[in-house]
Amino acid sequence: MDAAVTESMTREGSAGSSTLVEAFRITASDRAGEVAIRTRQDAFTITWGELRERVDALAGGLAKLGLGRGDTLALMLSNRPEFHLCDLAGMTLGAASFSIYNTYTPEQIQYLVADAEAKVLICEQQYLPRVLEARSALPNLEHVIVVDGEAPEGTLALKDVEGSNPGFDVDASVAQLQPSDVLTLIYTSGTTGPPKGVQLIHRNLLAAVEGLEVLIQFPRDGRVISWLPSAHIAERMAHHYLPIVYGLQITCCDDPRQVLSYLPEVRPSWFFAVPRIWEKLKAALETMIEGQPEEQAQATKTALDAGVRKVRLEQRGEDVPAELAVQVAKADAEIFAGIREMLGLDRVEAINVGAAPTPVEVLEFFHAIGLPLAELWGMSETCGAGSVNPREKIKIGTVGPPAPGVQIKLDADGEVLVKSEVVMLGYRNLPEKTSEAFTEDGWLRTGDVGVFDEDGYLTIIDRKKELIIGASGKNMSPANIEATLKTASPLIGLACCIGDGRPYNTALIVLDADFAPAWAAKQGMQEASLESLAGDERVLAAVQEAVDAANAKLARVEQVKKFALIEGDWLPGGEELTPTMKLKRKPIAAKYTSAIEAMYAG
Repeated sequence: MDAAVTESMTREGSAGSSTLVEAFRITASDRAGEVAIRTRQDAFTITWGELRERVDALAGGLAKLGLGRGDTLALMLSNRPEFHLCDLAGMTLGAASFSIYNTYTPEQIQYLVADAEAKVLICEQQYLPRVLEARSALPNLEHVIVVDGEAPEGTLALKDVEGSNPGFDVDASVAQLQPSDVLTLIYTSGTTGPPKGVQLIHRNLLAAVEGLEVLIQFPRDGRVISWLPSAHIAERMAHHYLPIVYGLQITCCDDPRQVLSYLPEVRPSWFFAVPRIWEKLKAALETMIEGQPEEQAQATKTALDAGVRKVRLEQRGEDVPAELAVQVAKADAEIFAGIREMLGLDRVEAINVGAAPTPVEVLEFFHAIGLPLAELWGMSETCGAGSVNPREKIKIGTVGPPAPGVQIKLDADGEVLVKSEVVMLGYRNLPEKTSEAFTEDGWLRTGDVGVFDEDGYLTIIDRKKELIIGASGKNMSPANIEATLKTASPLIGLACCIGDGRPYNTALIVLDADFAPAWAAKQGMQEASLESLAGDERVLAAVQEAVDAANAKLARVEQVKKFALIEGDWLPGGEELTPTMKLKRKPIAAKYTSAIEAMYAG
């Protein structure tokens, strides 16, 4: 039989499954000898066939502990092979697994585990002290299992649970699963209150991955890097459920700060990252270019300028002059192809960015070097699916048309409404919140405000609740203002725009932890800590220059009149940022009240 036909049949068989467990078992059977999960330099590898054997053995052990269909399984693990093993084992039993952000405090862990009513929690040694502290207030948490090392008293070791119930009937367990069973809980990051448990069923996730496959069409030897927090829908979708259905090889990166160094080894087929990663990569490449010999640096800059001009013409639908096309093609062969290979992005089928607005200049830069970075949009309540730019027609500044199988319309106030098989079952234990999330005729209220263009491409303006309404009554997007500030200078790592009900806009600005010290060293500054730099007149002058440049691109009413430099950094999972690097606007406003009020004094 023709190989292409065989591949097509396999994909249809797996993607047409009624549950993720059925899809996994088809994939594991078809690709038994192929590597499913690996770590850097193949320090650890496991084939799909071996993974199925271990999943079955662990499922039996968990069943012996009392875990079954309709129960919940808590996971607190870094990006390591055991995450996929444990999640699949719970899934095989019909238990809904959910992940806890690794930065969570004992109190936050306790809240999630209690809300989910988890009977079993699996973690690693580094998180165990916080888990055990939380456990003291969790009488219904029956078992804590550690995946690495010896199990302290009162806990179990994964190696002892796995294989402890050899007579377990896995096939009977799988047969009882239904498409409407809850597959996972995704707890929202809690920017406006306690996290809500988004209940996603098997049918939701299968619809979402099938839509992505239509758009991207992954190759047989497709590869991804698992590096985002598994508590986030993007990680579970892109680097767990998608590989299960389509047999993509997963490389685990246990330190997200190192993900860019994994690219040359893995050469992923699909790479998804939040805007901050792409902003830092652009800054690093620009720094690299500055460090080249003068003639080479000038040639690269000239090539980049030509590439950006070509991108802008194409985006406007205008003809590209033949001379410019030839110049860019020559630059691509002689310069950009080498950059893509150096980065490890020379074999990508698609590269995407989402979770927050991405500055247009960042998107144009990557398009210019032959990496068509495309924005997409989704949320936990839609399995991360919603709209995405198709590879063949990316429109910079938009999040693309609705994804396959997704209907999107705008409410009277511009709120984006969604109806699709990807939409959640509801919020766990919150019937009123669930009811509020839907219109009377069943459309999900996303809380985002957007606009459609003439081609049906969606642009997200901002979160409905986060729009700034100045004293003049003008509606403004803080996210847009913040993106413009960050683009103005690599010195600016983060920005939080203030202005709701105020006479003008101000901003809290955080220096970039990587770029600022390097910049300071070049200026001959001896003390280069973020704390000391925030008070240095030269730094303040440089940031003021950047703010002025940003203001030149903003409407007068949007412009930032004053700013305050924050001492130190804002870290994911801290007081100012969620684990997925979203701004916690209310806690920021409360913590920095003095600095904010000072900008409006006098």
